This record gives sequence, structure tokens and C-alpha cells, in this order.
Amino acid sequence: MKTSTSIDAAAAHVGEEKTIEMLAKAGFDAWDFSMFEMCKYDWGKGRLLENDHPLAGNNYLQFARRLKQIGLDNGIHCNQSHAPFPTACDAIRAHYKRAIECTAEAGGKICVIHPDNNKSPEENAEIYFELLDFAKGCDVKIATENMWNWDDEKNQSCFAACATPESFNAHLDAVNDDFFVACLDIGHAEMKGVGTNSVEMIRALGNRLQALHIHDNDKWHDSHQIPFSMDINFVPIVKALKEIDYKGYFTLECGTFLKGYNSENVYFGIKGMADSVRKLADMFDEKIIL
Repeated sequence: MKTSTSIDAAAAHVGEEKTIEMLAKAGFDAWDFSMFEMCKYDWGKGRLLENDHPLAGNNYLQFARRLKQIGLDNGIHCNQSHAPFPTACDAIRAHYKRAIECTAEAGGKICVIHPDNNKSPEENAEIYFELLDFAKGCDVKIATENMWNWDDEKNQSCFAACATPESFNAHLDAVNDDFFVACLDIGHAEMKGVGTNSVEMIRALGNRLQALHIHDNDKWHDSHQIPFSMDINFVPIVKALKEIDYKGYFTLECGTFLKGYNSENVYFGIKGMADSVRKLADMFDEKIIL
């Protein structure tokens, strides 16, 4: 089992180029091209902010190409990516083809694009249909992801697009294409109130499940901490992944964990991430008895 992690949190400390070098040194097999800097979003006003990041400029493909080469020079490759969000913002959706293009340029094979939390499978399918032919031309699969909303009255998460096995499969059925697959966010599936869990989701998705976002939480909030640091029991999750013969990567999404570090010591956080996901991979490979 190969391991990977998103690069955005570490890049906030040391930049994308140095992050990829550190991931390789720490023992990751691959890197997840998280492209959130492509669109800086003002959540309060619901609009994009001014942005001078290379991904937002005219030379975005040159930047993606440079990251790919840095990875290859260090023995690590891009396995997947994450497009910016929220999908409900029209200005962000206008960047999705750019995100797919950057994924291909970096060497990634899957681009995770969130559904609109509050749209039906059929409505979200229209968003994906607009991108599908372009993605095929780039030889990049699009993955949708299980989302969540928050119920302030109950103080817990509640239903959003793809949050349950029924909704997730309905989204996949609405598009019904081999280039449209599932990315299961383990932390989202384990939050209080969503009405499911990771094992149930894995078994329901079967071979449609081709990517993961792995992180730990308190079974209540979207904590994005490293595996084995909080309350999720990963043993039955790994067993379920083995049951369906999961063939993707074990990709971490533990950005909140790295917020406790700075540019001087972020490598130690990255190494802790690498060690935690390698333990999961060894469980999958049966080097550790479950």
C-alpha cells in the first residue's frame, strides 16, 4: 500500500516546493496536489479575493510541471489532487478545468471535486457533466466526496451531498461513467450526526471507491488530525478496505494537525504524519496483525 498526503498545510509554512522535498524525506510515496491557493475565498462575503499565487496566474501549468519534477527528483510522485471549493461559488467552479489540467501536468490520476453540499445528485451531475469530457481528454478521473453540514441547534453535523451510502451511490449513478469515482473522507464519515460510518460507506461503494482522505477526529467534529491520535477505530476500516480489494492510495488530509507547527519544525510534523499513515498501510499489507 502506497502512502500520500495533501500538501497545502505544510506549504503554508515552507511553500509547495520545499514541502514535496520534505514529504519524500519523511517516507511518503506520493503527494496530493491540493490547489486551494488557486482561489482564495472570502467565506463571509462569498467571493474570491485578490490572489498572486502561481496557480492563479497565467503560468499555472509551468508551476505544476515544476512541482512534478521536484517530486521525481526526490523519488516521489503526484497521485491525486484536490480542486478548490466551495462548489456553490460560480467563480470557483470556473477554475475546475484549470485544476484538472494542473492535475494532469503534475502526473496525478484523480482530481477530487466537491459536490455542492445542498444540491441533489441530478443537480450535481450537471456540474460534473460540464467537466467530464475535458477530464477524459486529460486522462484524469473526477472523484466526488462525502460532505457534511452543521446543525447549530443540535450542535452536530447533518446531511449534505454524498453524506450517506444512498446519497453517495446516487451521485455516482447520476453520472454513471468510469471517469467519475468516489473519494471517501474517513473523518467526515465518522462525525456525529451524518448517519453512517466509514465501514458502511466502504462496503456500499465497493470498487467505485478509488481515493481516500484519511484523518482522525473525536467522532463529533471535523478535526483533521493524524490517525491514532483521537477516537476513530481504524482496524475495522482497514479490514473493510481489504474486503473490497481497495487499490488506491492511503492519502492523509491532516491540515489541522500541522497548524501546531511552524516553518522551523514542520518537518517533524510531516514525519509524524508519514509514520501514522505507514502504520495504516502496514495494517493493510498485513505486516501488523489486526
